[in-house]
Amino acid sequence: MAITKVVMPKLSEAMETGKIIKWLKKEGDRVQGGDILAEIETDKADVEMEAFGAGVLRKILVSAGEKAPVGTLIGVIAEPAEDIAAALASAPAPAVAAGAGAASSARKDTRPEAAPVPPTAPAPGQPLRPAVVSTPAPAVPAVSAGAVGIPAPAPAPPPTAVATGRVKASPLAKKIAAQTGVDLRLIRGTGPGGRIIRRDVEAATVTVATAPVTVAAAPVTAPIVPGVEYEDRPLSQIRAAIARRMPLSKAPVPHFYVTSEVAMDRAWDLREELNALEGQPKISVNDFVVRACALALLKHPGVNASFQGESIRVWHRAHIGIAVALEDGLITPVLRDSHAKSLAQIAVEARDLAERARARKLRATELSGATFSISNLGMYDVTEFSAIINPPEGAILAVGSVRRVAVVDDAGLGVGRRMALTLSCDHRVMDGAMGARFLQDVKRLLEEPLRLLV
Repeated sequence: MAITKVVMPKLSEAMETGKIIKWLKKEGDRVQGGDILAEIETDKADVEMEAFGAGVLRKILVSAGEKAPVGTLIGVIAEPAEDIAAALASAPAPAVAAGAGAASSARKDTRPEAAPVPPTAPAPGQPLRPAVVSTPAPAVPAVSAGAVGIPAPAPAPPPTAVATGRVKASPLAKKIAAQTGVDLRLIRGTGPGGRIIRRDVEAATVTVATAPVTVAAAPVTAPIVPGVEYEDRPLSQIRAAIARRMPLSKAPVPHFYVTSEVAMDRAWDLREELNALEGQPKISVNDFVVRACALALLKHPGVNASFQGESIRVWHRAHIGIAVALEDGLITPVLRDSHAKSLAQIAVEARDLAERARARKLRATELSGATFSISNLGMYDVTEFSAIINPPEGAILAVGSVRRVAVVDDAGLGVGRRMALTLSCDHRVMDGAMGARFLQDVKRLLEEPLRLLV
């Protein structure tokens, strides 16, 4: 049978690296095509990775908790008698993009570790030669101007055997140590082969932060505020993806905005009637908005479009991305063929997408492919806001809260329910009049909500 190379899959359009959450198969286990090998953390969700070949999982090259770029060899499947040396030799060294906020892969000491200095690392099994390493002296944690006159620190304990040679530490551990002033020579690593990893530095940082700190200065009686002044938190996969993609939208994409206020009295009453029916799914305000946008996109295909450089791609199906807030960022799962779904179907499927997005259990097909997006901050009592377009889409709708406000109509002064909608448009794809006509139709559908049930 052929040798199957297991590579880090590209599970979303923006995915550049993936993190192994855990391997569900271990080395030596027999696998069949379609078996779940591992769980992968992407920039949007946790996704199960399937095996595309049968045999024995002979080698795991990226351990749980480590990252690898898309396309990197992370494992090998082959029969026990097959020679996998050529496949292993072709595996490139992992290279995680700077600022990704994750430790680089440690290879169970099966290959030489890349050293931070020019001399070549020794082969496994040979004694480590002492290397000349330019290491800064232990730094003193920053102290505010008012925190002078505090007692001097106790002398640092003598370096352990770790400091006798090259410091073995992951890039993330080195970065955190440089930011917090921790001397890596004084830390004993708990990673593979004694390698210093992130949690070792964080544990040392806590120890340093809680220890007495000294500053040689004249006595001052100003009160001292306990605790560290700040902390640098590594970017999560989702936050790193947002940091990469948003400048690609806001800077080069010429945004313009169209805002309208919608009378939601009839839609609110209809929603209450529908939710009072037994055995029917609960309908949210956002479900009404999704349905209205889906119908309006069919009527205004120029809004359901994206800029392609030399052309404008117009989509004939409405795949709507619904923004879901997570603790560490924002994700936009895709409700496909929204125009072909009833209000009840939209309610059921949108709720399921949101729940699985928060549990990070979305499927790969639900992570990309939106032609239009909706971001709703109404549940946070936000009156109105403007959203940033998610490339390559041509527009995104920002939805505010439904407010009870004073209104004036033909009957005089009264109280009504109003909701602000702001459409962000890519001026390369559409002009103001096109965006305004689309928003007019969305407004009309929401103010005459029975049309959404047809």
